[in-house]
Amino acid sequence: YLYETKSVIYMDHKSLQHIFSQKEFNMRQRHWIELFSDYDCEIRYHPGKANVVADALSRKEKVKPKRVRAMNITLQTSIKDRILASQKEAVDECT
Repeated sequence: YLYETKSVIYMDHKSLQHIFSQKEFNMRQRHWIELFSDYDCEIRYHPGKANVVADALSRKEKVKPKRVRAMNITLQTSIKDRILASQKEAVDECT
């Protein structure tokens, strides 16, 4: 979806804004630079407090789960009795 398209990444890490202009990288930075090299992207700083969209998406919804104390289901089917009765009727009709 983002391959070979211009995109802007908004981050709250100000130091990452200049990562592409660095001259030397450690191994971790080299890995990320290599990953981003396939994409035409620009990193812009956006303070975390002001980035309400990303903040809202990253927060876990605070809904209290409903609790069930106990669940008891009793199924009483008379299928076996109905099958036997139908078989008996069929036998009685034949004789």
